[in-house]
Amino acid sequence: MTRPLRTQGLLLALAVAVASVSPAVSAQPAQPGQAPQKVLRLAFPVAETGFDPAKIVDLYSRTITPHIFEALYQYDHLARPIKIKPLTAAAMPEVSDDFRTWTIRIRPGIYFQDDPAFKGEFSQGRRELVAQDYVYTYKRPVDPANKSPIVAGVLDLGILGLNELRDAAVENKTAFDYDKPIEGLRALDRYTLQFKLAKPRPRFLENLTGSDLFGATAREVVEFYGDDIMGHPVGTGPFKLAQWRRSSLIVLERNPAYRERVFDAEPAADDADGQAVLKALGGKRIPFIDRVEVSIIQESQPRWLAFLNGQLDYLQVPSEFALQAMPGGTLAPNLARQGVRGYQDLNADSGFLFFNMEDPVVGGYTPEKVALRRAISLSMDIDRQIRIIRRGQAVPAQSIVVPHTSGYDPKFKSENGDFDPARAMALLDLYGYTDRDGDGWREKPDGSPLALENATQPDSLSRQFDELTKADLARIGLRVRFFTGQWPEQLKAARAGKLQLWSLGSSAAALDGQGSLARLYGPQAGSQNLARFQNDEFDRIYDRMQQIPDGPERDELFRRAKLISVAYMPYKTTVHRINTTLVQKGMVGFRRPLFWQEWWHLVDIDHGAP
Repeated sequence: MTRPLRTQGLLLALAVAVASVSPAVSAQPAQPGQAPQKVLRLAFPVAETGFDPAKIVDLYSRTITPHIFEALYQYDHLARPIKIKPLTAAAMPEVSDDFRTWTIRIRPGIYFQDDPAFKGEFSQGRRELVAQDYVYTYKRPVDPANKSPIVAGVLDLGILGLNELRDAAVENKTAFDYDKPIEGLRALDRYTLQFKLAKPRPRFLENLTGSDLFGATAREVVEFYGDDIMGHPVGTGPFKLAQWRRSSLIVLERNPAYRERVFDAEPAADDADGQAVLKALGGKRIPFIDRVEVSIIQESQPRWLAFLNGQLDYLQVPSEFALQAMPGGTLAPNLARQGVRGYQDLNADSGFLFFNMEDPVVGGYTPEKVALRRAISLSMDIDRQIRIIRRGQAVPAQSIVVPHTSGYDPKFKSENGDFDPARAMALLDLYGYTDRDGDGWREKPDGSPLALENATQPDSLSRQFDELTKADLARIGLRVRFFTGQWPEQLKAARAGKLQLWSLGSSAAALDGQGSLARLYGPQAGSQNLARFQNDEFDRIYDRMQQIPDGPERDELFRRAKLISVAYMPYKTTVHRINTTLVQKGMVGFRRPLFWQEWWHLVDIDHGAP
């Protein structure tokens, strides 16, 4: 699941920040005798792509969708270590001893938000959520017409009959048959859903918790809106989309059809912060707020100033301001006096540079191509990047697996974490990347010119990263050209295999660290596997890991998978970020999630708090 790790640092006027967060349509003022609306105000540093769960993969769109759609299960917001509990399901699933059959009962009396797509055909215009909606939801990503970025991941689940259903549509060049029953995905009755899998999946439950990608979707809505479905999300969740100004403003409002649901969580007995949240909000009906306003502010300085000016309630602090916000890990006195609260922790994420393994310059599996990628990796001064650009808000990465997930070993050390220009130059010399014409730049082994092409974004901090990359590569005699595009467009090009190099990042979506390894799994090429890496040994390891319980055998497979990644270097994993978060004094109940994106309905807002 990808997202950019870019922010920027040029000083801009406060007036720009003010203009950047002004919505086109503001919340309605309270009428006499009514309480004012509770509005949560946030900013994204990168534009969204849309709100159809089957067609998105970027973090920012996937932060909106789980507030509109609902999966079968959810993560307990306060439980540490994490705990999964029912959301629309009535109870935890019934699971066969071989982990291949999963049966789930759906809670009756859950309704989709009112929408013209339902055409008033149901009692009081209300459309109830039923098991068949989840059958449809899990089929949609594999429909070839949807060109879903998560298709490989869904097919990889091994739902019996699903791959064949897709293959029939592709081979016969016919419409995907949603009505054809398949053994692995059935509504046994109105409220009972059953999955049957080709192979054991001990951790399949984690694939039932993603409201961002697997929140229930009604077929009538998709067929009603057709090609406009990205702008018409209709779910059973606590909010509905009220306004969308693409790449500028997203407004959600409370879903008036949302069921009676109260805040319920299970923090550990010794978790003082969690217990305080439970005491403040436990038993109260959610959502607590009426409206969420999300402004797209790509530049760091305006976001920072907007928070300081009280225009944002929540801020993931851009790295260049982290030391101002929390010097030495302690909230700055000026912010503390205003009642601001600060949080700092290591993310379950990674930044990385990917190499397109199908590119004629940096791709391929022959020794000289592997040497080129390893040399580029060894040339990158990640400690300097962390110190100068990230302001110390990251740690160097040793592998592709991210913190807080299974398979992550803080003691693991590999070449991926090395900075060694001398070794990089020796590798290039050994495999024929030398400067034949004396101009200071290396040529390819066949003597032809060598120039790398690196995708980037049009913000000033991206340019800082680019300048550092350019200097790192120049140190070993490699020149690089940068071409700029908006992040959603670059992602589209990356998925299509049209980029040679690009730096971005990924956040864990679940406890299982195998999600990080999907970036090297052959069948996920063009989806999570942006590098388009293909390796039979790695794929066999990945498949075996899917089928066995956690334990020593699986730990050893994690280790072998990480070593293969380092040996072929389809990715240079750069950092795991340290996240610094600020919230205004009026926000009640905030706790930063580890893996999930939905929390806006679980906080209260009081802009008049003393």
